[in-house]
Amino acid sequence: MPQLTIDIGGRPGIDCRGFCEYCYFKHAKGVRAFGCRHCPPFKVGCDYCTRSVQEASTGFRDLRSVADETLANLQLLSGEISRVTISGGGDPSCYPQFRDLIELAGSMEAPLHIGYTSGKGFDDPAIARFLIDQGLTELSFTVFSVNPQLRKRYMHDPSPKVSLQVLEHLCGEIDVYAAAVVLPGVNDGEELRATAEWLEDRGAKGLILMRFANQTDQGLILGNAPILKKQRVQSVAEFRDLVTAISERYRLRVSGTPLWDPAIGSPFAILQEPELIERLPRLQKRATVITGTVAAPFLRRILDLAGGGCPVIAVGKEIACLITIEDLKALDLSNLGETVIIPGRAFVHDRDAEEVLRADGSERLVVRGPDTLTADGETSMGMQRQGVLSLEMEHLAELIRLINRYGR
Repeated sequence: MPQLTIDIGGRPGIDCRGFCEYCYFKHAKGVRAFGCRHCPPFKVGCDYCTRSVQEASTGFRDLRSVADETLANLQLLSGEISRVTISGGGDPSCYPQFRDLIELAGSMEAPLHIGYTSGKGFDDPAIARFLIDQGLTELSFTVFSVNPQLRKRYMHDPSPKVSLQVLEHLCGEIDVYAAAVVLPGVNDGEELRATAEWLEDRGAKGLILMRFANQTDQGLILGNAPILKKQRVQSVAEFRDLVTAISERYRLRVSGTPLWDPAIGSPFAILQEPELIERLPRLQKRATVITGTVAAPFLRRILDLAGGGCPVIAVGKEIACLITIEDLKALDLSNLGETVIIPGRAFVHDRDAEEVLRADGSERLVVRGPDTLTADGETSMGMQRQGVLSLEMEHLAELIRLINRYGR
């Protein structure tokens, strides 16, 4: 059954009542085009790796143009719509004609989903009842903390108590997935436990913990590191332990990004399923696989179990899909084989990748791998374990087939 997305546009930090203190887009500079798999062969830069990656926009789109586009998209779909999702670069709760927007979406008589909101635009508790009456069935809500003072200080929420009232009402009637960027020493420890307990008592379906990124290697590729000076950041191992501890203490579903999901065992839950790994294609050739530091140990084990012989090399970036040309330039080319596979969504133009990875005079073949190999906590939160395993089987098999096709 088809799904419909309503894009309202908007700019981070502007169309959301101001940047949260920890926002990924805070201090972002006008960086040059990164390059990506969507770029034309002889041009570095396209809409995706220039505008979309920065969620650049001219602001919220007016309701008339949103309605016209929605109607046009609706006419392209066949069959009954299974879900309508409202999304954009700005916060939907801050949309100037929010009630009219919700009525427009609700008129399609399909389950309504708001893909993200901070709740900073909610100044009237009655909005919760209105949303439910218009068909809202699912909501992703950045809570940060249920301590109003912390929400006001770090999210710049002008009416934090009202936002929490709205969240409380919605938790009791629809599927609410709360999210919290974890700032060590601010909203972790007892504050985080209080938030998890509050959400559980009120009926939230899940809590997604997001590790705060403050350095380029942690994913700040927009020239904006650090976001918060002197703010401590957890290691990946520390963060995983935190996710585990909160998950074990409370009944609501808890997952983390960049890892992990205790209920499913992802990322790379397939490592807990030897029979599924046996069903993957066997490696028959050799290629060097480039990835990020988070995925590297998992992927190395999987490829070894699938036949071995393929080195997996981690660049200095934690997340593979945020790899840029600077990460490739830092590699020791003597460690690379004749065929190199880079992540499908890496922010690198194909031509630039070839130039950098052949700089030592070796005519290496550079191939893009699958866009994804597993599901992080944000994605897996809305999935069942079998769905994650099926995703991993499909894309890991694709990776192995690429190695066997282009490898040496």
